[in-house]
Amino acid sequence: MVLDKDTAKKTAELLLQINAIKLNPENPFTWASGWKSPIYCDNRVLLSYPAIRTYIREEIAKQVESLYGKPDVIAGVATGAIGIGILVAQAMGLPFIYVRPEAKTHGRQNQIEGHLGANQNVVVIEDLISTGKSSLNAVDALKEAGATIKGMVAVFTYGFDVATTNFKDKNVVLHTLCDYEQLAQLALETNYIKDEQLNTLLEWRKSPSTWKQ
Repeated sequence: MVLDKDTAKKTAELLLQINAIKLNPENPFTWASGWKSPIYCDNRVLLSYPAIRTYIREEIAKQVESLYGKPDVIAGVATGAIGIGILVAQAMGLPFIYVRPEAKTHGRQNQIEGHLGANQNVVVIEDLISTGKSSLNAVDALKEAGATIKGMVAVFTYGFDVATTNFKDKNVVLHTLCDYEQLAQLALETNYIKDEQLNTLLEWRKSPSTWKQ
């Protein structure tokens, strides 16, 4: 769920401005999952732009406090949300931890890095949501460690039905600064894409796993 339309529009504008969102319907990208996609999102790029990362930090911190007050801990999902999560934790004066996809096979074999006390309230930060699988894997690890998950806040979501189902099944509330519809509409309004390209983007979003150019 996107809480504020003005924030969504501004976030989309900034992501397009720094090419964090790449739209190329004519020459689709291939995701790690094997899906063919006319869009590729790399929100880690925003960390290279001080003014933009400050905006994202402040907006996420504002959402976290508005929705949940001050949790005990901010958690980032490795690796994409580590930088963003640290910024948010620092802005809120809160401890920070991050969660690996799986436990290390050496050293202390941690999956969660940083100090997490028993029964602490945690808000999870993500850079983007596709199917939600990796994000919810981090939630599972935190719950197993005794954390109470208040919710998750992400920069961007593709808004796939499968993600909606996955979050519902895990009883995790997701809020984002921006979503796919806002981004696609702004890309059209600013002549970043043309009408036919917008149609391609919307068609892909309906069934990304089976979409063909």
